[in-house]
Formats: sequence, C-alpha cells, structure tokens
Amino acid sequence: MKKWISLLIILFPCISFSAHSEKILQCSGYRVELIVGSKVKINGEFVTSQKNTLLGNSGLRIDMALMPASDGNNYGFEYVHRPDSEIRFLNVQLLQANMDIPPIIGSFPCKKISG
Repeated sequence: MKKWISLLIILFPCISFSAHSEKILQCSGYRVELIVGSKVKINGEFVTSQKNTLLGNSGLRIDMALMPASDGNNYGFEYVHRPDSEIRFLNVQLLQANMDIPPIIGSFPCKKISG
C-alpha cells in the first residue's frame, strides 16, 4: 500500500502538468506556456490580461499584457501562429507612461519545445 501511495505522489504532478499544459514555446529569451483553460504563462508569470483570436482554421493570435512583471516594468505581448503553417512569433513591447518616448518593440521567432 505504501508503494502505491509513493508512486501516486511521484506521478500526480506529472499527470496534472501534462493534462493542463498544451504547448511550451521558446521565443528567444521568453518561455511561453500555452495552457488549456487558463491564462498564458510567460517566463513563469501568468499574464494579467489576455485576448484570443482565431486566424482561419489553424491560426491563432493572442494579445496579452503583463503589468507589472517581476522586474517592475509593464509589457504588452502579441503571440501569432500563422494559419496553415508552422510559423510562430512573439512581439513584445515595453509599455511606457510617457507617450513622447519612442516605443521599444521586439519580434522573436518561436519554436515549439514541448506539447
């Protein structure tokens, strides 16, 4: 009986993680976790807002914000998976209070590492 309990304790986190996680992507320095039924995690932090948009039959665009991130800055993210292709990328913008400052934007290609 103790062996079964030990086995369940060891396997339960693995089972629950695989049931919730759909895809893990690496986009340059950003690790993006697309979780079914939950908000996206970026570098281990859940986004504060998220809007999903389907693009055709197989494409997806997710607009997200992380306010504030663990470094104290506010970020806007746009994940795009083009329809009928394997092209994925993440656009990142540092959100600033002063509108006169030029925007800081980066675009990073993504590759699927799990899921």
